[in-house]
Amino acid sequence: MTKRGISRREFAKSAVAIGGTAALSACLDRFGAPDIPSGTDPSTLPARQHAWDQFSATDDAGNTRLASHHVLLLLDYNDDGTPTESDRTQVSDALQSLERAVGWETEGLMFTLGYSPAYFDRFDTDLSGVDLPEPEALAEFEDPELDTPDALLHLASDHESVVLEAEEALKGNRDMINDHEMATSFDGILSQSDRRTGFVGAGLPAENQEVEGIPDSQPVPDDAPLFMGFKSGFDGNQASEDRVTIDEGGFTGGATQHLSRIRLHLQQWYEQDSRDQRVSKMFCPAHAEEGRVEGVGENLGTDSGIEDCAENVVESSRSEGVVGHSQKLSRAREDESPRLLRRDFDSTDGGEAGVHFLSLQESIADFVETKAMMNGTEVAKESAVGQEVNNGILQYMTVERRGNYLLPPRDLRALPPANPS
Repeated sequence: MTKRGISRREFAKSAVAIGGTAALSACLDRFGAPDIPSGTDPSTLPARQHAWDQFSATDDAGNTRLASHHVLLLLDYNDDGTPTESDRTQVSDALQSLERAVGWETEGLMFTLGYSPAYFDRFDTDLSGVDLPEPEALAEFEDPELDTPDALLHLASDHESVVLEAEEALKGNRDMINDHEMATSFDGILSQSDRRTGFVGAGLPAENQEVEGIPDSQPVPDDAPLFMGFKSGFDGNQASEDRVTIDEGGFTGGATQHLSRIRLHLQQWYEQDSRDQRVSKMFCPAHAEEGRVEGVGENLGTDSGIEDCAENVVESSRSEGVVGHSQKLSRAREDESPRLLRRDFDSTDGGEAGVHFLSLQESIADFVETKAMMNGTEVAKESAVGQEVNNGILQYMTVERRGNYLLPPRDLRALPPANPS
């Protein structure tokens, strides 16, 4: 009996998922240190933490491409009281050390540090100019666990070793990163309460599909960037960074962030649904009828063309027997513009196929209202066909966790006060 060798991508995904100094060492021993761009003077970086697009690589069509490897660290502040200036200085110095060590780009490292309602509850003053509600279930058919850490750190890089090095450096387990000495770390200030990982990009889902939630036939297309087999994140269907940025109040230049952990159930998706049914449910019936989606959808360029779908989703569901996911979401646009900037990625955490759905928006209300359009409750109630048959891709997903965060501007990202003034 021969044993199939593990590919570089499979090994890298496993290393990121496991984490820790041992995984980092194994990764470096196997592949060597990658060519990482030199660091950046923090004073030259944009005021927005979430200013990633201009520093990101693009695909062949010109869409902004998200980095391949991701780590999410849910963190708690070690003190029950309000942060001290020395604690703020330590966190700030640690983050700036990363920036000086590794270039702010997808080939290097980009990151954000956001804060939850639980963090801001420690202050006597109200959060200045931002409505940051506690997370909650957003449909009658979901019952998620609600995340309540103090902070959420999102690390992203095309190199698996970079996210691991950055994580270990911030935890105080590594003094150097990219031949640059860390000034300090989060040690003693912020402690990890949970860790989540993931990946996105052509070929990565196919190489990591031997998990629960995907049929044993391993049907994910070889060039698919996501487990469901289609391209996502078209620039024309994304909000701009300007659109999601808070433009007044104490946190001007920041944004809000929502993070969901979604479990995927793709047995029927691949084993019972036809190709045309998958296209109809992901995009809209017209895309399937007219053959607009080739392969994983690269031919669509920078826009999924959802404006060509029927606008009346209820009527469409009655006549076609299905309404598409993207078709429903298009109704949430404001002034012809999407309201969310998605930076989500797939995951095999816990041996299950999943998605860490991470979105940026000016207000959490933007996310809630967009999610209501995705739910398509009126479709289920008014259509002659039931929700599980015709209502987009909802039946293939279970929302397991939800959390809301504020991404302050860069100068306030280190343990911010509730009212910066």
